[in-house]
Order: sequence, then structure tokens, then C-alpha cells
Amino acid sequence: MTETRTNRCTWVSSDSPLMLEYHDREWGVPVHDDRKHFEFLVLEAAQAGLSWSIVLKKREGYRRAFSQFDPRKVARYTQKRIQTLTADPSIIRNRMKIEAAVRNARAFLAIQDEFGSFNAYCWRFVDGRPRLNRRRAMRDIPATSRESDAFSKDLKGRGFSFVGSTVMYAHMQAVGMVNDHLVGCFRYRQIQRIE
Repeated sequence: MTETRTNRCTWVSSDSPLMLEYHDREWGVPVHDDRKHFEFLVLEAAQAGLSWSIVLKKREGYRRAFSQFDPRKVARYTQKRIQTLTADPSIIRNRMKIEAAVRNARAFLAIQDEFGSFNAYCWRFVDGRPRLNRRRAMRDIPATSRESDAFSKDLKGRGFSFVGSTVMYAHMQAVGMVNDHLVGCFRYRQIQRIE
């Protein structure tokens, strides 16, 4: 009996069930839910300078520590709560990143007030439709784009931090604003069919 091999993006480690699950079910799927957008903003900021696999391992800890990624609750976190989180081993205990999550929650709420939803705001940077790329190898995938530069600049102007262009390009990939699955990956065509 021959084992069939599933072709995936080469960044996915087959010995990491979390990475496989994330790649096969979430990465690149268009997101239109504000809480999910906020979750990815928190996690991507936490990931800055670290590997995504570390963040995925701590995702449940983040879910508990950041009130199931409810931006209204996170926006009300006090300095005492932030101090408690810096001692929580279930998350990345970087005070600047924790403070940024709280500050970003407040700015996130302001965007919701202005645009009706964060989703309506962010999808404007790709004209409301996923950018379908045709990358054949990892080296073809850029760290930033014109759109992520604009997204990052606008967020910074609204008081966000840990939202550099590289972080925002990762966000755009994660929430399906761009499809950067390699063309040889089984998810490339599946994602292409999702609106």
C-alpha cells in the first residue's frame, strides 16, 4: 500500500501537529470576524522576534490571559493586571508586548466605532478581496508589501504598536487578505475558492 503525500507549504513542519493544524485549517482563510482579527493582532505582535511555533504553543494561554480575545475587556486592563500577566508562564512575558495588546485593544475599539467593524476597516487595504498570489517557493514570498506598508502606517497613526509592515503582512497572510500558500500546496486552490 502506497502512502499518499500531501503537498504543503515548505514552512510547515510535519512533526508539529499544531503547525499542521494551523496551516491546514486556518492560515490564509479569509477572516471577517473582529474577535479573530484581534486575536491575530495580539498573537502576531507577541511573535515579533520569535518563531510562530512558540506562539501557537502558547495560544491557549493567551486565550485565557486576554479574555478570549475580547477587545472590550482587554481595553480595560489595569497596570495591576498587566503586571500579573508579566508573571504568567502561559504567555510570552514581555511587558512591552503585553502593554501593546492593551493599548491596541483601545485603538481597535476606536476603529470599530469609526468604521462599524475592524473587518470593514482592514479589508479596504486589499479593495475588499483577497490578493491571490502565485508563489512557487518560499524565497518568492516577500516580508512586506505596498498594502502592508500602508496598513502598518495607518495603524501606527491610530496609536497601535508592534504593527510594523512585516507584522501586518503576516496578519494579512493569516487572515486571508493575501493567499500566500505556494501553488504546489494542497490548500492553494481550496483557499482560492473561499470568498
